[in-house]
Amino acid sequence: MMNLTLLILIPLLTAVLILLAKGLQQIRVIGLTGAFAQLGLTGWLLKSFLAERAAGNNATYLFESNQTWFKALNINYHIGIDGIALAMILLTSVIVVAGILVSWSMDKLSKEYFFLLVLLSMGAYGFFISLDLFTLFFFLEVAVIPKFLLIGIWGSGDRTKSAMKLALMLMAGSALVMVGLFGIYYNIQSFDIVQITQQGIPVGVQKFFFPFAFLGFGVFAALFPFHTWVPDGHASAPTAASMFLAGISMKLGGYGCLRIAALMPDAAHTYSWIIILLATIAIIYGAFATMMQTDLKYINAYSSISHCGFVILGIGMMNKTSINGAVIQMVSHGLMTALFFAAIGMIYSRTHTRIVAQLGGLLKAMPFISTVFVIAGLCSLGLPGFSGFVAEMTVFMGSWQNPDGAYRLATVLSGASIVVTAVYILRATGRAIMGPISAEHALLADASWNEKLAAVLLIAGILLIGLAPFLINHLIMPSTDAIMVQMSKVIVAK
Repeated sequence: MMNLTLLILIPLLTAVLILLAKGLQQIRVIGLTGAFAQLGLTGWLLKSFLAERAAGNNATYLFESNQTWFKALNINYHIGIDGIALAMILLTSVIVVAGILVSWSMDKLSKEYFFLLVLLSMGAYGFFISLDLFTLFFFLEVAVIPKFLLIGIWGSGDRTKSAMKLALMLMAGSALVMVGLFGIYYNIQSFDIVQITQQGIPVGVQKFFFPFAFLGFGVFAALFPFHTWVPDGHASAPTAASMFLAGISMKLGGYGCLRIAALMPDAAHTYSWIIILLATIAIIYGAFATMMQTDLKYINAYSSISHCGFVILGIGMMNKTSINGAVIQMVSHGLMTALFFAAIGMIYSRTHTRIVAQLGGLLKAMPFISTVFVIAGLCSLGLPGFSGFVAEMTVFMGSWQNPDGAYRLATVLSGASIVVTAVYILRATGRAIMGPISAEHALLADASWNEKLAAVLLIAGILLIGLAPFLINHLIMPSTDAIMVQMSKVIVAK
C-alpha cells in the first residue's frame, strides 16, 4: 500500500542533504534529484490511485493512515487523498521541478535558497494529504515562513516591505483560519475531517465559524479585498519563489476554501451570495487593474487575482460542474502562472528590465523564451486547446446552471472579463515580443537547457489538460460527487 508520508519525507531528506552539501553544483544536483524523486513518487501515486479505483475501491479517501499525535486534544496524524488532493499534489511536484530548474544559476546563499524552496514544497504536500484540521493548519504554516524569507533575502525592489506585507497578510489569514478550525473543534471535539463529515456540524456553529475559516483561506487565494499582498509579493520575489507563490501557495487557499465549504454546507449555502459577489469583484477588478500595469510581473500578479476569482466563483456556485471547474482552474492557473513567471524571469535576467515599453522585438533574439511567453499568454486569455479555456468554460457552464438571476448576472460579468484579459495579454505580447528590437537586446542569448526543460514540463501539463480534459475530469469527478452528496443533504433538509 502506498505510504503518503513519503511525500513529506522525500522533501525533508532533500532539504537536509542540501544543508550538508558542499559547493553550488552539489546543491543543484541534490535539489534537482529530490525534485525528480517527488515527481516520480507522485506519478507512482497516480498509477496506484487509478488502479485502486479501477479495482472497485470507491472509498472517499484512499491510502489512509491514522496515528495519534496529541491525544489530550484529539489531534491525529490522519492522512489520505481523494482525486482533488491528488490533482494538487501532481501540480506541486511539476512546479517544484520547474522551479529548481529555473533557479539553476542562483549563486547568492544558494544552500539556504534551495533549502527554503524544498521546505515550502514539503508544507504543501503535508497540507494536501491532511485529513485532520490541526495537521492541515500545521502544514499551512510550514508553507508560509519560507515565502517571507525568499522575498526578504533574494527579492528585488522594495523587498523588505513586500516580504513584511505578505507575512502580515498571510498570518492574519492564518489567524482567521485558526479561529474557524478551533471553533469547530470546541463544539464537536474533533479535528478529523472524515469524522466531522459523518457527524455533521450544528447549523448555528457553521454559520458563526464558516466566515472565519473561509475568509482566512480566501486571503491565501487572493480573495477581494484581501488580495493586496499579491502584486507586491510577486513583483519582489525571485523567479522560482514567484512560481511557487502563485503556482502552489495560492492553491492552498483555494483548496482550503473548497474543503471548508464541503465541511460546512449549510453555512456555505447561506453565504454563497457573498462569496460570489467577492469573487466577481475580484475577477473584474483584477482584469481592469492588470490593464493599468507596465511591469510584466505586476501584469501577471494582478491577472492572478482575476484568475483565482474563478476558483472562488466555482466554489460559491455550489454545483458539480462549477466545483469541477474550480479544481481544474486551480491546476491550470498553477501551471500557466508558473510558466508566465518563468518566462518573465528569463527575460529579466537577460534584459534587466520588466517594463514593457523598454522591451520589444525579443522574438528575434530569444525565439524560445518569446514562444513560451506567448503560450503562457494565450493560456491566460483562454484560447481553446490550452488548459485555461477548459477551466474557465467549465466554471461558466456550472455558474450558468444556477437559475438565480443575480448569479447569472455574476456569470455574465465574469465572462466579460475575458475580453479585458485578451486586451492586456495581446498588448503586452505585441509590445514586448513583436516589433523592432533595440541594439542592446539584439545579441542576447536564448534559453539554456535547464530553462527549456522547465518550460517544456509546464507546457506539457497545460496542453494535456487543454487537449484531453477528460483525464483530469476522470480523476476529480468521484471526489466532486462526494462533495455534492454533502451539499444535497442540506438542500433536502431545507
